[in-house]
Amino acid sequence: MKPEAEPLFEAVCRGPEGKPAGRPADVIACVAGRRFAMLAPGGPEREKACVGSIAPEQWRDSLPVLLGAGMGHALHLILERSQGPVAVVEKEQPLQRLTGVLSGLPERLRQRVLLVDAASLQDALRDLTRWQMQHGGKRLLPVALPFYLRLDRAYYGGLRDTLAASARYDFWGRVVQPRFRSARPRVLLLTSKYFLMGELEGACRKLGLEHRLVTLGSDNLAHTDFVQQLLEVVLEFKPDCCVTLNHMGVDVEGVLMDLLARLELPLASWFVDNPHLIIHLYARCVSPWAALFTWDADNIESLRRAGFEHVFYLPLGTDPQRFAPRAAASVPDAWKADVSFVGNSMLYKVGGRLKNGRFPRGLLLPFRTVSRAFMESEQRSVSDFLRESFPEVHARYAALPDNEARLAYETAITWQATRLYRNGCVRKLLPFRPLLVGDSGWKIEFRHEARQPRYLDALSYYTQLPLFYGHSSINFNCTSKQMKGAVNQRVFDVPAAGGFVLTDWRPQMEQLFAPDEMACYHAPEEIPDLTRHYLAHPQERRRLSEAARKRVLACHTWEHRLQEMLEHMRRVYGTPGARGLSSGKTASRTRGAAALAAAAPDAARRPGGKAPA
Repeated sequence: MKPEAEPLFEAVCRGPEGKPAGRPADVIACVAGRRFAMLAPGGPEREKACVGSIAPEQWRDSLPVLLGAGMGHALHLILERSQGPVAVVEKEQPLQRLTGVLSGLPERLRQRVLLVDAASLQDALRDLTRWQMQHGGKRLLPVALPFYLRLDRAYYGGLRDTLAASARYDFWGRVVQPRFRSARPRVLLLTSKYFLMGELEGACRKLGLEHRLVTLGSDNLAHTDFVQQLLEVVLEFKPDCCVTLNHMGVDVEGVLMDLLARLELPLASWFVDNPHLIIHLYARCVSPWAALFTWDADNIESLRRAGFEHVFYLPLGTDPQRFAPRAAASVPDAWKADVSFVGNSMLYKVGGRLKNGRFPRGLLLPFRTVSRAFMESEQRSVSDFLRESFPEVHARYAALPDNEARLAYETAITWQATRLYRNGCVRKLLPFRPLLVGDSGWKIEFRHEARQPRYLDALSYYTQLPLFYGHSSINFNCTSKQMKGAVNQRVFDVPAAGGFVLTDWRPQMEQLFAPDEMACYHAPEEIPDLTRHYLAHPQERRRLSEAARKRVLACHTWEHRLQEMLEHMRRVYGTPGARGLSSGKTASRTRGAAALAAAAPDAARRPGGKAPA
């Protein structure tokens, strides 16, 4: 079957002898053997009549969508009657060039016009939905020119019918409602491939909370089907809040946040990685309807300074059903060890970041020195550290072309600092011939050592690590330098699985474990003696691991974290006064609110510190 031929357009001009002279007065379309005029016999009044038939009250608080630019008569009339933005849908580029309607608009009018020239109906609806959300979710008002309905009824008629149905539908009146009125909130999960989203869904089930999932595509909010699905779920499910991880689903243009503000539906975004390596992309998404949760309490003040009004500390946790004692389970002999460490060497990660970053020589030459100094520093921010300790390097860093390049350099320093720290800590274990589980970079790091560790390829977090942890006498832990004050996943997972963990002490452990619940080292020099001690005292290992497991089950599961998150959301958004926030309902339309609000962490508990020698 041959594809249908593209329509041909012929200008009708008023010049002498029918020759083109200036802009055409009309256009003849040739489609599948049919010929028909854009205006004749009605002339300009044919276009204007489509605008004149619309009642005056329909123009109020609406976004006009002109289906076809025509000869410009209808467009100019709409621009006179409506003082706001106007969308024009016309996918036929040869027709645009022939009439010159849009290119001929004065600049002051051209700035008010959005051209939608998407070839497919769905793509045109996507572009119009984005535009609608950028302008407060106002009602779309379609104006269809007869010529375009004859030209392509499936496309222009489909748009007219879809937009007309939307205009008649009182959507906003049905979805904007008070949130958190019930003791059991309803949760809308913006799902992604990030591994912890499954844990949050499981926590919803265990807590008996009604929840729904909206799945994100590869480009987050870019497609109409996601927006449409979100709106349909909000209408049908009536959630109290949305939950996402690491701002997944929040587009950098701010479309989602504008939509949620229009819905008065709050978003909880839980950062389980360094938020400052992510949040810089979302400067346009600062909104009082977004509450940020961070696994590292050190990030709270800096996130406030970035303009986010509601920021809370929410550490990681574990799934005690998945990470449960299984010492009797059969595992390969290669998994059994006196001492093991599960983690990436960071060797290839650092190399890849330096290669892809294409940093200037002035940043590469001092890179190793700066990274080691950052590793040894208590400073959390790479940028602040460079400014205070390496001003010349900071000047070169600040001169990088954009924020992306600067953050790439910060990441490279952080990863190299982590690599050096892990290498130094694990090196202290070499006399015990540890089992290193991770990437092949470890073999390169220790290739010259006379006493070689044992090596094992990376294990599956979900299916293998829960079994692995219980078969090491000591599960060693050293935390990434992206979180100098916070604790990582392993201090929860290992005790839950019935294993013993020896970890580096972190200040935020004081809020999570009592002194007799965790074995810690404060400096790498302590590692050999502590390792030797705990290997020689299995009863002490057992006592500590049982105490840690009891604490994890009582305080540190994903159910606990979700409950805490939702209680914060209830306190911020669950009262009538909170709906309008600090500036009334108009605050929901305003980006960059500067008010400060965050919950103080619970009273601290002192961690275990050093064990007896």
